[in-house]
Parts: sequence; structure tokens; C-alpha cells
Amino acid sequence: MRRSTTTRQGGIHVSTHLTRRLLQLYVGLTLYGVSSALLVRSGLGLEPWGVLHQGIAERTGLTIGVVSIIVGALVLLLWIPIRQRPGLGTVSNVFAIGIAMDSTLALVPDVHGLAAQLPLLVGGILLNGVATGLYISARFGPGPRDGLMTGLHRLTGRSIRLVRTSIEVAVVVTGFLLGGSLGVGTVAYALAIGPLAQFFLRFFAVPEPSAEPSPEPGPAPESTPVAEAPPAQAILRG
Repeated sequence: MRRSTTTRQGGIHVSTHLTRRLLQLYVGLTLYGVSSALLVRSGLGLEPWGVLHQGIAERTGLTIGVVSIIVGALVLLLWIPIRQRPGLGTVSNVFAIGIAMDSTLALVPDVHGLAAQLPLLVGGILLNGVATGLYISARFGPGPRDGLMTGLHRLTGRSIRLVRTSIEVAVVVTGFLLGGSLGVGTVAYALAIGPLAQFFLRFFAVPEPSAEPSPEPGPAPESTPVAEAPPAQAILRG
């Protein structure tokens, strides 16, 4: 009876752990889309990829959220030649952020004057840091753009810093030439997002579930070798 109770408790523990990770993933992706929309409404400049998305949206007449989804899908196709493997978080990233972004833009009106623009800018950057910590800590795979960066780093042997800088400079320049918003907000985001993401990655870190629950008081049962269960993320990633 004790052994079956222990198994049931272990299953509940793993299930709770997985539920928390899934919740973090989708809350994080949703908040990321909300934060990007706040940066758009601030009118003071967007994050690098946001500049590109806005520039394409200006040229095509599509919403910036739809453009984000299309660009994310195209970037994901670039994973094929560099042999990157997507996870649940990768595919979810493509759709969830764009949908949340368009939904937020439909609710939040344009603002005018620094008294209204600055709070949106600061709030957008802070919320982006929270969102980044949430969805990356869930460990369901990187977003398409982050995966492109790490894949090129592995393929070329260049440093992560050089690869990321090269990609983002190309993205910002292209987006600006297409009509994207480049400004003080872009600089503020570039300076703040690293420290913010590092802090919230630690804050929202999800500990691995213990292999076995704490032993119950009483005589120790006879030890029996048990095969280690595969991690939950391996099941989801296939």
C-alpha cells in the first residue's frame, strides 16, 4: 500500500511541475505580446525585431501582429538548414505573441506627450523582461529568433554576442528603411533587457522535480532498483 501511495504522490508532483511550466510558457508569451504592443503605443521606438515588424506592416497594410507571426514562421524555416530542433515553446512563440500583440493594440489607444509615452515605454520594457523570464524558464524550447542566433553560433563558431549583434543590426536597419519606429526606446530596450531577463530568469526558474518524494517515517522498505523516468520536456519535444 505504501509503495502505490508513493507512486501516486510522485505522479501528482510531476503533473504539478508540468502544469506550472505550461502556465509559465503561455503567460510569458502572452505578456511578451502585450509588452511589444505597449512599446508600439509609446511611439518612442521598438525592440529590434519590432522595428522590422512595424516596417513590414507599414508597407503591406497587415497588422503588426500578423507580420510577427509570418516573420516568425519564415525564421523557423531557416532552422532546417542549420539543423535546429523546435520545441513546444518554439511553435507557440510564433503564434501566441502576434495574437496577444494585436489584441492589446486593439484595446490600448494611441497616446501623445511624454507624460503618457514614457510610462508606456518603461512599462513595456519591464513587462518584456518579466515575460522573457517566464517563457524561457519554462524550458520548452527557444523562440524562432533566439534559435536562429544559437544555431548560427554553433554553425559558424562565432560568439553569441557577435552573431546576435549582427542579426539585430541587420534587422533594425532593414526595419527602419521600411518605416519602422527607431528611437530612444530602442536604445533603452537594448540596455535594459539583458539585466532584466537575467534577473527574471532566476526569479521564475522552475526546479526539476525530485526523482522520489521524501521517505515516510517508519522502517525503510526493501530497496528495489527503479529505472529513471525521462524528463517531462523530452516527452513534449518528441
